[in-house]
Amino acid sequence: MEFKAARKVLETEVRSVTEAMSSLDESFGKAIDMMLRCEGRVVVSGLGKSGLVGRKISATLASTGTPSFFLHPSEAIHGDLGMLRKGDVVLALSNSGETEELVNLVPFLKRIGVSVISMTGNGGSSLALNSDVRILVRVGEEGCPLDLAPMASTTVQIALGDAIAAELMERRDFRREDFAKYHPGGKLGKRFLKLKELMHTGDELPVVSPGTPMKDLIYVISSKKLGVAIITDRANFLKGIITDGDLRRMLEKYGGEILQRSAIECANTRPLALQEEALAVEALGVMEDKKVTSLAVTDPDGKVTGIIHLHDLWRLQLI
Repeated sequence: MEFKAARKVLETEVRSVTEAMSSLDESFGKAIDMMLRCEGRVVVSGLGKSGLVGRKISATLASTGTPSFFLHPSEAIHGDLGMLRKGDVVLALSNSGETEELVNLVPFLKRIGVSVISMTGNGGSSLALNSDVRILVRVGEEGCPLDLAPMASTTVQIALGDAIAAELMERRDFRREDFAKYHPGGKLGKRFLKLKELMHTGDELPVVSPGTPMKDLIYVISSKKLGVAIITDRANFLKGIITDGDLRRMLEKYGGEILQRSAIECANTRPLALQEEALAVEALGVMEDKKVTSLAVTDPDGKVTGIIHLHDLWRLQLI
């Protein structure tokens, strides 16, 4: 099968998105500057297919560091205008620029001190002429066999919405770590959790001093239920670690003799540790590479602030 209609619409959409590069002009720059200066929210509005696109654009903005929500134009003039405040910016989407509900909304937006950016295919339309900034997006044809259903025009709207979000991210120096803050429930967000957000602290820490008798250390390992004891000096600097596996091996080799020793005499005095700003996924990699189940966590000065166990990371399902 040749799929003529399918090929035509895809070719039309690709061409239209390519031609939309010309929309990245002075007006586009003004729109970006207006959004960057916005002390409120970037509110996206549109009707029909443009409304569906608007919801996507708003969601993308909100997840990439620009406070945003979608406002239905019909609902806006029936009470939802109360969701807006002076200083907000409205991005209004309408290919024709004559969507009645949007055009009628503009004067009320201006009255409450909201700036309007229009994204339209008609520079002489009512919406474009009454906007503070207009982004012109001309589409020669939709690609629809009847040239009626919005296809290329909505594809270009989505692409330009992504272009706006990308430019704002770049100008704000928005990083992966920032992105993760807005996706805490997703796998990506979990990958960027830091050890200081996951580690055991305070009374949960199995900490002993270098001179602690081994019989007391065994009690600490058992009572804290992390399978490890951390040895620190009086200034809280890490001096060593003893795991329950270490204990078993020492008991097999030396028997009850180890009970006469101090913690530091039996410890691994070159233990692995990561700083509390390290990422969870980094800690998981270290543990798997070095075949250990626990890591001490320190502050930038090297003082122990917590401990992270392999099970804490497995529960995140980082793999």
